[in-house]
Amino acid sequence: MSDETLYVTDEEKLAVAVGEALKGLAEGGIPIGAALFAEDGRLLGSGHNQRVQGDNPALHGETAAFLAAGRQKSYRKTTMVTTLSPCWYCSGLVRQFGIGRVVVGDTVNFFGGQDWLVENGTEVTTINDPELIKIMGDFIVANPVLWNEDIGEE
Repeated sequence: MSDETLYVTDEEKLAVAVGEALKGLAEGGIPIGAALFAEDGRLLGSGHNQRVQGDNPALHGETAAFLAAGRQKSYRKTTMVTTLSPCWYCSGLVRQFGIGRVVVGDTVNFFGGQDWLVENGTEVTTINDPELIKIMGDFIVANPVLWNEDIGEE
């Protein structure tokens, strides 16, 4: 999924991930979206959480974006942009493939493994966009059982 548009700012990149999150919500899923960008700002791939609509517990937003990007020679100079702080599973994906930078849209509703990412050399930028915080917060209140399933809580 390559796009020749250059996304220069973190806000422009986050808008791609937000579009994915809203797509997931419209499909009846969990509103978490992500996008992987090359160093020059090209979109390599984007996707959204599909645990519900795809009945796939492994297809988180970051995973979907990573898969959509296809094989890359190296991920060190790429940026993963996600609407919600990455869980431990997605943080592991970032570490495993050496994604150099992560931009997070919301750490208020969930704070995953991003401190661990920073401790291990990943650059992390937090935006805490009020729109995203509201979308995710409203979803969690309306769907607590589904949310807890997604984050591995009972």
